Amino acid sequence: MPEISLNILDVAENSTRAGATLVEISICADTEADTLTVVISDNGCGMTPEQVSQVTDPFYTTRTTRKVGLGVPFYKYAAESTGGSFSIQSEKGKGTQVKAVFGLSHIDRMPLGDISSTIHLLILYHPETDFVYTYQVDGRKFTLDTRELKEILGGIPFSEPEISQYIAEFLKENKGEVDQGAEI
Repeated sequence: MPEISLNILDVAENSTRAGATLVEISICADTEADTLTVVISDNGCGMTPEQVSQVTDPFYTTRTTRKVGLGVPFYKYAAESTGGSFSIQSEKGKGTQVKAVFGLSHIDRMPLGDISSTIHLLILYHPETDFVYTYQVDGRKFTLDTRELKEILGGIPFSEPEISQYIAEFLKENKGEVDQGAEI
């Protein structure tokens, strides 16, 4: 995948398929440490230690619609090829955390991509799942929590055009304020 945001989409989709009611996505760029850290945590069904040990194998998948699963192995490779790291922690019945650390300025690091659109799509297409999205660059950050939005909206669905547009604009404007227009 040519952008990190597409890897985030893939992992978050795995979370929703695993029955997660809450998915937390955190992106933190630290120019001084020269790292870009992406953490995706969920409260889905989790995995056994055996499943965790196999999840980075491209020929292992729990899906019945195909025989290979390349998303996680490519994501792991993308992080490690920049001098970063990749880890998965999971507990059956409790949830999963996927953490990827990239070398921020490494020549082989993929761009973050259109993360605002990725988060917007996840929120719109998974109204039954709550998302907490945090975007941080050098200590500046913002968080969007769909639980708070649902409380404010009082049952109005995110798919209503005005609400959807508001969420998209909120994500883009706050990202711009946090990263000050820098390409991450």
